[in-house]
Amino acid sequence: MSARSVYLTHQLAFSFAFTLAVSLNLVWQASTGLTPLQLVLIGTVLEATAFLGEIPTGVVADVYSRRLSVIVGVLLYGLGWTLEGAIAAFWAFLLSQVLWGTGSTFISGAHAAWIADEVGEASVGPVYLRGAQMGQLGSLLAIPCAAVLGSLRLNLPILTGALAFFGIALFLIVAMPERHFRPAAREDRSTFGQMWHTFQGGVGTVRGQPVLVTILAIGAFFGMASEGIDRLSTPHFLELGLPPMPLPFLEPVAWFPLMGLVGSILAILATQLVGRRVDTTNHRLTSRVLTALSAGQIAAVIAFGLTGDFWSALPVWWTLGTCRRVLDPLYDAWLNQGIDSRYRATVLSMRGQVDAFGQIAGGPLIGLIGTWLSLRHALVAAGLILLPALPLFARAHGQERRAPEPVPER
Repeated sequence: MSARSVYLTHQLAFSFAFTLAVSLNLVWQASTGLTPLQLVLIGTVLEATAFLGEIPTGVVADVYSRRLSVIVGVLLYGLGWTLEGAIAAFWAFLLSQVLWGTGSTFISGAHAAWIADEVGEASVGPVYLRGAQMGQLGSLLAIPCAAVLGSLRLNLPILTGALAFFGIALFLIVAMPERHFRPAAREDRSTFGQMWHTFQGGVGTVRGQPVLVTILAIGAFFGMASEGIDRLSTPHFLELGLPPMPLPFLEPVAWFPLMGLVGSILAILATQLVGRRVDTTNHRLTSRVLTALSAGQIAAVIAFGLTGDFWSALPVWWTLGTCRRVLDPLYDAWLNQGIDSRYRATVLSMRGQVDAFGQIAGGPLIGLIGTWLSLRHALVAAGLILLPALPLFARAHGQERRAPEPVPER
């Protein structure tokens, strides 16, 4: 097969397998009787694994083989999801996050770099776009499968997704070419020293732009709240009680894939609407829209935590998800305004680091509140954690964008 065909097939199959595995995994975890703190710690371990593993696994892709890196990553996904679906225990859930979280770092960057090498930089743009469409198709195909399999047995979608990852790895071993890989020169390889240099460069870049410090601070608060929202929303729905599905052969847990499908459609429509009406090169206009979306997110999180039944929680949940999905790309566009292209990767790297630190710091705190008090208190706390973002948006609105200070050479 051509590299392009392998890439598109991988995007379709990988998205199918991942959506299948992830659609009900939080329901599976919550059904084992874990505390809110334990549920959040599972996500914290995943985030810490991805953060710590990004640089050393990048060495494999840079020095040895991008093909090898991708295949190892897919195999680790299969092992991680197999462990999660097969053993209903807290330790197994934690170890599974380490396995497939490490797998994600092996794939991150390596897959995109591999196809760019194989088809050439001039031709890779359309391939990326087509790959994204294939990934969306794979996710849509997986949602009804997850609903049916989950109705038969709760962990069946997870185990089926794991089996699909092993099949993808076998397919890549047989079909994935690597004809144009050139090992990186020693001075260009990803190492912990390079990571430290990136951090120093990022500090130098934002030092000359106080508005960037404000924007990154906002990102830290988003990170602090997101882990609690992501991990505790599912047990909150379970606590409220799921109504019967309209189709008699589907169990109530099939509501979760259905909710995800509707939420994705709403987010796509809202993103298109905002994309047409918001000039993302306008700093003040973008900051006003982001402020409104953040206020909507805060109100929705708090309202979701206070809801007392499924049908009142459902529209609030969709509102919350739509605000978050529209806010994320708009925030990234806002962060990118006026940054010299030579320093853009540095600043975006810092954005990811700030978000990761926020999740690691805020997630366990929200989990403790959920364990000591209740899920309602934890979700309301997550909303309150986001409140400082509003005055920070107001501060950023009044700050000017200007060219960053040069990053010193190593």
